[in-house]
Amino acid sequence: MSMSDELKKVYVGSKVEGLFLKEMLTESGIGFMEKDTLQSSVQAGWADGLPGDSVQLFVNVENYDKAKALIASYMANREVKE
Repeated sequence: MSMSDELKKVYVGSKVEGLFLKEMLTESGIGFMEKDTLQSSVQAGWADGLPGDSVQLFVNVENYDKAKALIASYMANREVKE
């Protein structure tokens, strides 16, 4: 696995929040990989985890800082609006 293939986790949380973040990453040209632990376990015949922390998003190492900054900005703006 080369450095450009290495993935780093940038988000763990709800599926709904993950949808917004995936759209932001896509619009910013940042590729990502999603892992839905709750959905995967349900398909396997058992449930693991809570809906609030079921989605994980990963990005390539070279996009990590940009992705984390986008997500932090989104979270800060979201908290102000609530």
